[in-house]
Amino acid sequence: MSAAPGAAILGCAGLALTADEVAFFREADPFGFILFARNIEAPDQVRRLTAALREAVGRDAPVLIDQEGGRVQRMRAPHWREWAPPLETVRAAGSVAEAARVMRLRSRVIAAELRAVGIDANCAPVADVASDVTHPFLRNRCYGTEAAVVTQVARAVAEGFLAGGVIPVVKHLPGHGRSHVDTHLDLPTVTASREELQAVDFAPFRALNDLPMAMTAHLVFSAYDGERPATQSPVMIDVIRREIGFDGLLMTDDLNMEALKGTLAERTARSIAAGVDVALQCNGHLDEMQAVAGAAGRMGPEAWRRGQAALAWRRDVVADVPALMAELADG
Repeated sequence: MSAAPGAAILGCAGLALTADEVAFFREADPFGFILFARNIEAPDQVRRLTAALREAVGRDAPVLIDQEGGRVQRMRAPHWREWAPPLETVRAAGSVAEAARVMRLRSRVIAAELRAVGIDANCAPVADVASDVTHPFLRNRCYGTEAAVVTQVARAVAEGFLAGGVIPVVKHLPGHGRSHVDTHLDLPTVTASREELQAVDFAPFRALNDLPMAMTAHLVFSAYDGERPATQSPVMIDVIRREIGFDGLLMTDDLNMEALKGTLAERTARSIAAGVDVALQCNGHLDEMQAVAGAAGRMGPEAWRRGQAALAWRRDVVADVPALMAELADG
């Protein structure tokens, strides 16, 4: 087994790497990287950036992005396709089977656009079950208000990405749909019973527990752990591993989000100690990345086993995008 990399996924500041970033990445050797709109200008530029990130760590590290469609897509027109919000697309389809078909094809096209610029992991599907209380920051990113619908569509989305050679990162375990506040700004507490959570919120993730990667939720589930958000709760990580049965690579949601308290080093250490495999730090600020990388340390044996298993799902695919778009329009 090759040496384990750092237990972090990190961003970068701009459209190209600085000399300081290259030196830091070479030393910290993070498991992977994540891109945001600030890193995206044009296809050739993104290709150069993803190549430079991998060159900095000397290996084929995964490069992630959030390309859900709707409000959350970092690559936009005129160089890339614009997509309607997922919930709007699912509802317009008219049936669950048609929604699954459309979302699978859409994901296949997104995968082709990602792979064309060197991105090989996408933070989707969103398997959270929406409800009347779901905060607007999340609601139209969901696929439905019933666990069975969300499960079927999320599976189709994951299949579309995998068919296109892109690793899906299912989010947000163990379920974000009952969040009535924006976790970028505050920490929500979910008061639903264990029975409710297992029947609704956890159900899609249990059905998707064979997927290679997943992201945690910054929510407190009072029925299990009334004090710590799932990202930092050994109790909730145990729920994810045992009750939900997810044995893939588990990464935190962005540790900069204000749902979490303490310094970035403290947030990172608590998450890793709770059992999360990899810490995610997104804003690209070098001093903050240094703090996270230092606190995260190297991936442990089990985390690295899961990481290597996840990376094995990547594959090179030649996509006929016009044919996929024609099939998408035929519905």
